[in-house]
Amino acid sequence: MTESLETTTDTTDSGPGGYAAARLRLLQEESRSGPPRRTALADLTDRWLAALLTGGAETAGIARGAALVAVGGYGRGELSPRSDLDVLLLHDGSADRSALAALADHIWYPVWDMGLALDHSVRTPDEARGTAAEDLKVQLGLLDARHIAGDAALTTDLRTTVLADWRAQAPRRLPELHALCQERAERHGELQFLLEPDLKEARGGLRDATALRAIAASWLADAPREGLDDARRRLLDARDALHLSTGRATDRLALQEQDQVAGALGLLDADALLRQIYESARTISYASDVTWREVERVLRARSAARPRLRGLLGGRGGRSGGRGGAADAGERSPLAEGVVEQDGEVVLARAARPDRDPVLPLRAAAAAAQAGLPLSLHAVRRLTAAARPLPVPWPPEAREQLITLLGAGESTVGVWEALEAEGLITRLLPDWERVRCRPQRNPVHRWTVDRHLVETAVRASALSRRVGRPDLLLVAALLHDIGKGWPGDHSVAGETIARDVAARIGFDRADVAVLATLVRHHLLLVETATRRDLDDPATVRSVAEAVGSATTLELLHALTEADALATGPAAWSTWRGSLVADLVKRVSAVLAGEPAADWSTPQQTTAEQERLAVEAWRTGGPVLALHARSEALPPGETGLLTDITATDVTEGPPEEGPTGPEPIGVELLIAVPDQPGVLATAAGVLALHRLTVRAADLRAVELPSELDAADAADASGAAGGARGVLLLSWRVAAEYGSLPQAARLRNDLLRALDGSLDIVARLAEREAAYRKYPRRRGVHAPPPRVTVAPGSSQLATVIEVRAQDAPGLLHRIGRALEHTGVAVRSAHVSTLGANAVDAFYVTDDAGAPLKPMRAAEVAQEVERVLTSPPGA
Repeated sequence: MTESLETTTDTTDSGPGGYAAARLRLLQEESRSGPPRRTALADLTDRWLAALLTGGAETAGIARGAALVAVGGYGRGELSPRSDLDVLLLHDGSADRSALAALADHIWYPVWDMGLALDHSVRTPDEARGTAAEDLKVQLGLLDARHIAGDAALTTDLRTTVLADWRAQAPRRLPELHALCQERAERHGELQFLLEPDLKEARGGLRDATALRAIAASWLADAPREGLDDARRRLLDARDALHLSTGRATDRLALQEQDQVAGALGLLDADALLRQIYESARTISYASDVTWREVERVLRARSAARPRLRGLLGGRGGRSGGRGGAADAGERSPLAEGVVEQDGEVVLARAARPDRDPVLPLRAAAAAAQAGLPLSLHAVRRLTAAARPLPVPWPPEAREQLITLLGAGESTVGVWEALEAEGLITRLLPDWERVRCRPQRNPVHRWTVDRHLVETAVRASALSRRVGRPDLLLVAALLHDIGKGWPGDHSVAGETIARDVAARIGFDRADVAVLATLVRHHLLLVETATRRDLDDPATVRSVAEAVGSATTLELLHALTEADALATGPAAWSTWRGSLVADLVKRVSAVLAGEPAADWSTPQQTTAEQERLAVEAWRTGGPVLALHARSEALPPGETGLLTDITATDVTEGPPEEGPTGPEPIGVELLIAVPDQPGVLATAAGVLALHRLTVRAADLRAVELPSELDAADAADASGAAGGARGVLLLSWRVAAEYGSLPQAARLRNDLLRALDGSLDIVARLAEREAAYRKYPRRRGVHAPPPRVTVAPGSSQLATVIEVRAQDAPGLLHRIGRALEHTGVAVRSAHVSTLGANAVDAFYVTDDAGAPLKPMRAAEVAQEVERVLTSPPGA
């Protein structure tokens, strides 16, 4: 029977005021949250809209033939506090347009008056079907259609026809939906790795969960159900808390909101919140991968069946032969003992006995990764349910299969994720649980801790030909950050865990010691190369003592590169690679019995550097050169490729550089007669020209002995008695626009050195201008930290600065050091993402290292300057 529109379903005041008060009370009930609150909010909204429909029908004179239908998230009853209301006013076409318009206005305007977002439409069933046929998103929304009020038969008929259309059109529609999901993932990223994730749009988010429902409705395939509902619920709970915390309809979990959202959900902190979200996203992502693979298999099978069916009906091809024939649908190809390939997946052989073969999980995983094929869901679940635990220590075959899995390259990732989704990884390696889905707050990192470890193994597999023990390299790559799940220095904690894991998987004592050393010192090479003076013998000797052998050094070199490449683009470059390679070469020499080079021996100077130094010495002023640096060179190679602009000396127009795209990295060389304040002055000029310093190095250059006495006299007069030349090597990038010409940089540097350009005042003016238009900041950066690195050098004191990178930062550090009266013998500057990590080798007036108390005072003064507002 058709429901009459005059029937009222609720006695509650249908006006906005009554609904608003009831809605507010519901959202403020602390005892009701999660699914019960979402359901209650949907029910409350249903009753309100039903009353609006009844009142509007009476006013418009429509007795029957109309229904109000919830679609999309509202249709599923998943109303978050600030969710849109997706509503369809369905009618049978019997009412005139003016009456329908009046009815729609009676419903829509109160919703708008409430300030609620409304996605609305007015259609007949045929119009709804036609729109769905043209618009995939409309069709997906109608799959969740739910009757609110009015003519229930209209809603039932619409649901029936929409589902029938969806199932009939699935072979065409599902590939469209898959492409839509992939495009969205490219645009929004993967939810399980983002520090500020979009809970709805990112891959593994609520949109993908809805897509899985649509696939199930097509009857072509169904998603793995285990954990999927819980994952959706946790993401919806997080969105509810986010809406209540911000008061906005947002799905992006910004950094500044995470602690409040975590508190609302009863979680310890923002890291616990992100870990829960990452786990949920990983469940949905894995379910999506498995389900889309099944969809493709079914569609591929259907496509292959059509020609055979046509052949049978036409009397031809009854005995289809060759690959792709009917007999081949279940063909199995052996891959390893107990492991076969079938229909593009790796499955267990019929004779496989997981209960008697504890190595089978690793053997199947290694075979799948080596073949570049996915492990079937059924195989993984059977292994999880039936496989016996490995004995401890592992048998040699198990260790070899793990190494084979890790050495397979990119295909390792998907296989590892399949094992992890069913809990096999933590069963094999119990210590993995602490790093699983653990977020990394450092923006340089693009992955969670566990995925970073796997990605490092992938990178290491490409470097395995560079080392004599690739097995140790791959296992060290997998374990190097395993200590991040524990308090304290993760390298120290990781060393202990690595010893236990290495012994567990069957390495002997010598190999266990090497793996422990690699994990303990996996940051040693890159930190030393970028933050310490490699010409200081103490630096090289300390690394040699920590490493201990040439074999370990070889492994550590490869691990360092793999780790940095897996971290993200900001962690590795040709420049960093060349510094690490230089350090490795020096340490290798010491390990081979050669003495460490004395710091008093001048560092090798290139022909161009010598030319610039001589010109600066002769003219008494700075000389500059700008060069493009290629980041596409092979590891360990570096070179200056394109000369953009180079000033020879002082006068004349700058040379025109080549046209074309801006270079990826730019090296700026500055040679200037030695004088106080050079570092701060040069850094200030670069800041004025909006050049971001990615790396920097300062050192004295020994001039050629061939300079005759006349040259020396002339130079002494021109340079004002300068005794030597400083060479500053910068790696810079333009913050905005293009790079400035070298001539402009040189002119401003001249003015700054002679005092006619007040850098401090100019930078203060810019800072004041920035304060008028403050940028929105997600979180407050931690305060700067300035420390003395004891024992880092025998000939100088090393002051290490760690701070948030900002325009003019190096200028402020240089000025602070200058005001303390110390001499900067060399400087090593490195920028990692938004973090600056700089080391300054300083001495007293006599050229000796600072006394401990004096060094502490210098560090405190620099830290005081950096914690004070600029210009203070």
